[in-house]
Amino acid sequence: MDSGGLGDLFGDPEEIQRRLVEFAEQMQGQQRLAWADNAIKLAVDMTVAAINRLNLQGDAEAQAQQIRQVMGLVFPEAVTLVREAREGLQ
Repeated sequence: MDSGGLGDLFGDPEEIQRRLVEFAEQMQGQQRLAWADNAIKLAVDMTVAAINRLNLQGDAEAQAQQIRQVMGLVFPEAVTLVREAREGLQ
């Protein structure tokens, strides 16, 4: 029996290396997906929190205008988070 090292114990070293590379790529893909999910959730939470903080006053049109103002501030940031999350998946 040859005492050539780990290759004797675990099989072909090139096959082991290939499988380790595949595993690392798979883990990176899962990390990107988790980051994208978190970014999208943050965008939604940020938008909901901003709207919930509103103290709406006036008639329906005045309230709608107040919501549009907040969305004008929050929405671009939420879109940026989602766009970056999508780019991270590609």
